[in-house]
Order: sequence, then structure tokens, then C-alpha cells
Amino acid sequence: MRLMGEIFPQRGEGVETPIERGLGKRIFPQRGDRKKTTGFFSARGVETPIERGLGKNHNLGRLGVLLFILFLLSFSFGQIKIARLRYEGGGDWYNDPDAIPNLAREIRRRTGVLVAEEEAHVSLLDKNLFSYPFLFVTGHGNIAFSEEEVKRLREFFDRGGFLYADDDYGMDESFRREMRKVFPNSELVELPFDFPIYHIFYSFPNGLPKIHEHYEGRPKGFGIFHRGRLCVFYTWNTNISDGWTEAHNDPEEKREEAFRMGVNIFLYSLIR
Repeated sequence: MRLMGEIFPQRGEGVETPIERGLGKRIFPQRGDRKKTTGFFSARGVETPIERGLGKNHNLGRLGVLLFILFLLSFSFGQIKIARLRYEGGGDWYNDPDAIPNLAREIRRRTGVLVAEEEAHVSLLDKNLFSYPFLFVTGHGNIAFSEEEVKRLREFFDRGGFLYADDDYGMDESFRREMRKVFPNSELVELPFDFPIYHIFYSFPNGLPKIHEHYEGRPKGFGIFHRGRLCVFYTWNTNISDGWTEAHNDPEEKREEAFRMGVNIFLYSLIR
């Protein structure tokens, strides 16, 4: 496995890394810190969210936690920000604006990982694109990438970036078309139910939960693999992100399923 590639700067001769500057303490406060923490390691006598859940409701073992810490400590900033992809073509890339902030709060509350609640909005030509390891795309309609945007998205994946796409009904045809431009020799393949993204923190033995029904039949999760790693995860006939917003008045059990799956997707993107 490798870290997040060139998205985050590596150590050079005579250059202090973010970890050495104390980044680790900002993301994961160490045992013995005086204040109560929500990091992976707790202050003396204080349990963290992960420590409370390990071996009970979650499926991430202590070895997995340690690996997770090592990966996150490679990041250059104290907080991770999720970026929403702004695209052309007519689809409403901006819909459900509270979805990502709500998910970010749940990730922080349930895992202790410091995720910024404010999402970023980036296009594929944005100079800051490579600052965000996790891209989210959704909408109800057409997605269109220019030739230059296709090249930039391919570079994003080459550098270790991850894209989560959630069909909000109506983007399936155009999303598949545009991804064929990025990966002409790779197909979106359905992931088996035992794939780690369904079990990394919460267990979904039957694959994706169905939050909203757009078509008859079960929901499906598809992926594209690049250089041996999953770089695109696409959810269809479920609309996971609709469960992250209050706008649809979904039952609490549906929203809980959506948040749990969202936590899994985010965590998996960091340690794959």
C-alpha cells in the first residue's frame, strides 16, 4: 500500500515533515493530554468513540486503528476537508447543500477523525484540486467533462485521489459515459458484498442500504480500480447522500443507515 501519493508533500532533505511539527497531536491527541479528546487515543481514563465501539458495534480491529493512524498522519493539515465536484452539463451538482456538513459532523462524532464541517467546491480545473483527497459528486442530470478536465481527473487518480459518486436519479448514463473517457480500458464493476468498504467500521452484510428507491430491485455499488486500488465508488438506486440531509424527512433508521455507510466510504478512502 502507498500513502496519498503526490497530493500531500513528502519529506525532503532538511525539511521537517507535518508529522514532526506535531500534526499527529492535532489529529490524534495522545494519551495523557489533560483535556478530554475525541481522537483515537484518549486522555487518561477517558474513552474515545473508537475505543467505546471496538469489539462491540464496529468491525475495525486495533491493528486496523493503528494502520489508520499511520495513514492519516501523512496528511499535511490538521483537518481533512471533503470537496464537492462542480461540473458542467446541466446537472445540479449543488443539490442538498447540508449533506456533506452533516456527514462530516457524524464522522467526527463517531470516529474522532477531524473532518472540516464546511465542504469545498472545486472544478476539475481548479488549482486547488489536488489539495482534496476525497471528491464527492452527485446530481439529477447530465455531467460533462471537457478534454482538459478528463486529463485532470485522471491525474487526480494518478496522485492517489478518491471519487465517491452518488446517483441522485438521472446522472447514471452521463456519469458512466464520462468515466469511460477517463478510464477507456476499465469498466465500473459491481463490488461483492464482502468487499471491505461494506465492513470497515459498520457491517453491511448485504451490501448497500436502500435509502431511496429510484428503480425496482436492489441498490448496487460499483467501482473502478486503478493501480490495484479502488479509486471510484459509485452508488446507484439508493441515493445514500439523501439520507445525510434533513430535507427529505427520511425515517431515523434510514438516516442512520445512510450515515453509517457514509462513514464506511470515507474511512475506506483513507486506508485503501
